[in-house]
Amino acid sequence: MTLAGIELRYLVDQISTKVQDYYVSNIYGITKDSILFKLHHTEKNDLFMMISTSGVWLTNVKIDQIEPNRLLKRLRNDLLRLKLKKIEQIGSERIAYFTFEGFGKEFVLVGEFFGDGNILLCNSDMKILALQHSIDVRHRKLSVGLDYIQPPVNGLDIFNIDKSDLIDLQKSVLPSAKWIGRTLGLPKKYVEAIFNIAKIDSKKLGNLLTTEEINKIFETTTKIVSDVINGKHEPVIIRNESTEVLPLKFEKLEGEITTVNSFIEGLDIVFSENIVNVGKSIQSSGSDKKIHELETQISEQEKAIEVVKERSKNITAVANSLFEMISQGIMSIEDVAAKNILANNNAKLVNEKGNSLIIIQDEKILINPKSPLQSIASVLFNEAKKQSAAIHSIRQIKEKTIAKLEKFQSKTESEKDLFLVSEIRKKNWYERYRWFFTSDGFLAIGGRDAASNSAVVRKHLVKNDKIFHADIFGSPFFILKDALNVSDRSMNEVADATVCFSRAWKEGMYGVSAYWVNPEQVKKSAPSGEFLPKGSFTIDGQRNFIKSETLRLAVGIIPQDDGYALTCGPSIPIIKNSICYAIIEPHGLEMVDVAKKIRIEFLKLEEDITKKISLDDFVRVLPSGKSQIKEINFGEATTKFS
Repeated sequence: MTLAGIELRYLVDQISTKVQDYYVSNIYGITKDSILFKLHHTEKNDLFMMISTSGVWLTNVKIDQIEPNRLLKRLRNDLLRLKLKKIEQIGSERIAYFTFEGFGKEFVLVGEFFGDGNILLCNSDMKILALQHSIDVRHRKLSVGLDYIQPPVNGLDIFNIDKSDLIDLQKSVLPSAKWIGRTLGLPKKYVEAIFNIAKIDSKKLGNLLTTEEINKIFETTTKIVSDVINGKHEPVIIRNESTEVLPLKFEKLEGEITTVNSFIEGLDIVFSENIVNVGKSIQSSGSDKKIHELETQISEQEKAIEVVKERSKNITAVANSLFEMISQGIMSIEDVAAKNILANNNAKLVNEKGNSLIIIQDEKILINPKSPLQSIASVLFNEAKKQSAAIHSIRQIKEKTIAKLEKFQSKTESEKDLFLVSEIRKKNWYERYRWFFTSDGFLAIGGRDAASNSAVVRKHLVKNDKIFHADIFGSPFFILKDALNVSDRSMNEVADATVCFSRAWKEGMYGVSAYWVNPEQVKKSAPSGEFLPKGSFTIDGQRNFIKSETLRLAVGIIPQDDGYALTCGPSIPIIKNSICYAIIEPHGLEMVDVAKKIRIEFLKLEEDITKKISLDDFVRVLPSGKSQIKEINFGEATTKFS
């Protein structure tokens, strides 16, 4: 499915309204043709905007990276933290400009949504800095360093047509529907709808149309265009040989028809399905290739075993023939009769560079031709034993290859849906930070870095809270909310979390203490003449220390009012509040590898819920540094569907 120009106008208008004052907080490469922008606003929920060669839309889903995107690194370098200033369509063409600005810089991302599509990054002078693929055709050339040139305009601007623009239709010898499609740049589905609604034969030649019919075509066209761009929609998804979404429900639609709440929602469903199908195809192709390689290795190893078996058998046969020679009175291997018997056993005596060799099935065996035949037979029997030993070695290699194949097939099966769509739900305010609920139900929030450390204290520290910090450089601040009558158990849990998310985890430093103070003891500005780094504060008065006896955290999926959230905190409250959990301790695997393993195991326990949580979310909740998984199991909370 590709977008029509009138559909792009609606999308540009709608998205432009929603992204005002948003800036780019992250960019994800999904496929080589699709890029996902995470847009952040200080007071509103995050938005996710997908730009692909198919089109642009706001999405409610996150898809893990399926294949590398060549533009990703450059886009992150240039566009992160910049504000999305405006989005504009170029005339009625299927081209959109996305202008980003900030820090004295301005960039324009160009999306071309026709043909094979293209995505280009330009500077403010429209000089191309990077692009998905270069173009060199008769009417334009696109390459890094060149000025961006739009394709030549064909036909009329459908947003500014007048009745007089259709005068040429009455002079045309083309079928009227073909003329409309070409001249106005409308897809076949819209052209057919225009003629169905106007009740005019689409095959009627233009020069046979009456003035009244021309007027009907004009009025119907302008109404459909107006309805599409102004959002007067009855959107439907149509599934037949292919799947597409229409903003308007036309007559004579064939296939399975499903209504959706909005055109953007329908685009999100259809385009996301297409991206996932691409991913499955890529994954299946790569897996099939690897499986084929391993199966070929096993086949070659089986052949090698048979070859070596046959060679050992032949060498043994030749050795036995030497005793046959002795029984016939032949005493020398160089005797003519001996050579004849060797030939009958597919062997021969040769001399190479002064060395005497017996060649048996391409195997060259060094002998002393002057030795007794019994001694030569002994040499051959020893060689046959070596060949038999080689069979054992090849069998061991084959067994390892079979084990590798089985492991890969199992891994492929368990990971086949890992890149599938993850639902992007509206998060609670505290999910911007590290968070968990204590065993007694108190909310604890902590900083992830200097910026969020500062935000936690400046925005959320109020009377009746308790604020924690580890007694070590490189610690987050944690706040225990509404902690006026809090138990020692909850205080200890927050102290443990503060230590675990500090530098102590990364360095495996056991026995570190945390301390807590009251809000009024935290000074948000430095004493006169001194400087405080970002995310730092001064503490006045007594500090209340709590020693953390262990470094242990749990990752868990916690039921929320609007779905499920992934979090990480002390093991006891996480086990109590989660539907499934993983206990982790310092050392072991890198963060991404740990996240992958936990997600795979959670998929086995709660597949429907886990597949809506992206791999990025699993990485994000983990403490900084390496971790090892100690236990994975169901938690004490029940799912909302049980």
